[in-house]
Amino acid sequence: MKRRLLLVSNSTLHGSGYLDHCQQQISDFFGKDVKRVLFVPYALHDRDAYTKTARNKFRTLGYEVDSIHEAADPVQAVQKAEGIFIGGGNTFRLLKSLYDSKVVTEIRKRVMEDGVPYMGSSAGTNVATISISTTNDMPIVYPPTFAAIGLVPFNINPHYLDHDSSSRHMGETREQRITQYHEESDTPSVLGLREGCMLLVEGNKATLLGSTKARLFTTGNKFRVTRSGSVG
Repeated sequence: MKRRLLLVSNSTLHGSGYLDHCQQQISDFFGKDVKRVLFVPYALHDRDAYTKTARNKFRTLGYEVDSIHEAADPVQAVQKAEGIFIGGGNTFRLLKSLYDSKVVTEIRKRVMEDGVPYMGSSAGTNVATISISTTNDMPIVYPPTFAAIGLVPFNINPHYLDHDSSSRHMGETREQRITQYHEESDTPSVLGLREGCMLLVEGNKATLLGSTKARLFTTGNKFRVTRSGSVG
């Protein structure tokens, strides 16, 4: 399998700028063979401003950015892409726009069959999985299905937060929400990516990178803490 994925929990880490905390991993991931990255800004309303932010950052790393929303034919833009980056925002809006643009199948083909490197952040990480059912976002729009691109055979919960025993907040924790998801779904695993970490997928090998741990939930309410650098 040719897939290469960099699935980042968050675009901005507290105390740093946009993608600063993972810029070395981005450079290592896209390498020197990729010159231009196709950016997908569908998760935010102001796509022009979002593209400007991504374009400015990637230029500091030595890459030019083409935005899919500027292309006359989104499918053709995916077909020609050297690398793909889908940014964060609202996951429901993002997935609906991907289906509206008819690029879901084409992105899957380019990544899984052609080996085009795919980077996602937050919502862009959500849509790389089996479904968006473990997103933290509100359904502000309705995609035709919750089924996502399916680049990995599990789900991810970006921005994963641990329970704070000192908090007076009485709503469900992320752990409880994911447990509820497993009560209704046979998806075997959900990876809780804490802010500051990311998953590098190369073929059938996955490596946790970054400064924080992740938490892997499986059916039957079992979980294990995954340390940075571990391979599964």
